Amino acid sequence: MSEQEQARVLAMAGIHNFRDYGNYAARGGRLRKGVLWRSGQHSEATAEDLEKVHALQIATVIDLRGDSERAANRCLRHPEFEGSVLFHPGETASAAGRAVHEEMARDVRTADDARQAMLALYETLPFRPVLVGTYRLYMHALAERETPSLLHCLAGKDRTGLAAALVHDMLGVHHDDIVADYLLTNTAGNAEARIEAGARHVREGFGISMDDAAVRVLMGVEAQFLERAFAAIRERHGSVEAYAREVLGVTPQVLAAIEANLVE
Repeated sequence: MSEQEQARVLAMAGIHNFRDYGNYAARGGRLRKGVLWRSGQHSEATAEDLEKVHALQIATVIDLRGDSERAANRCLRHPEFEGSVLFHPGETASAAGRAVHEEMARDVRTADDARQAMLALYETLPFRPVLVGTYRLYMHALAERETPSLLHCLAGKDRTGLAAALVHDMLGVHHDDIVADYLLTNTAGNAEARIEAGARHVREGFGISMDDAAVRVLMGVEAQFLERAFAAIRERHGSVEAYAREVLGVTPQVLAAIEANLVE
């Protein structure tokens, strides 16, 4: 990981993949630094982690997990947190209580199985009704609020990764930077601890024999996964801009407000 990439990542003991996805060149300027945060869930956050998060003055938390995920893994907040936590009720994964990458693990045994499962998953992510509902809340929060926000799911890699990539694309971030930020999941923070934790969830949940290489594919990200989601969007709507307008409610007026809040 380069020094520039390292500067984006905040080291946490119990929160995986915590980083700033702002500060990229965008249409008309550069994304603000310190206002666009993303991470995995905070259910195992330490007191020190919560102090670090509190210092960022985050006023809006967008939780992309489903209802049963939230119930099973309650996110910890700083005692002085007074912000809003936004989510659309329901399940974002087809299997209650599971993250989206976990639902794909049922028939996976090899790395190739895992790769094909993740590609199939990413074709559906932009169109899952509950996930879309929370994406809509996020986009409108970005339009209405100038204060720092935090976007997260369970591992902070798939649902979160797509949401961050959509924001980047709508604001004119270069595609190479979009992919590079997405792939930072593989090296941000203690990636090995995240993979180990994910492996326990997957293997305990489905009780099947799975190659270590398959687990790594499920718990990581690859450029082709994100490209598959963008391809599915273009196939249905013609462009990300049209998808954002037709599915997420990002009208030209909403997009202009987001740009005014995030681009300097």
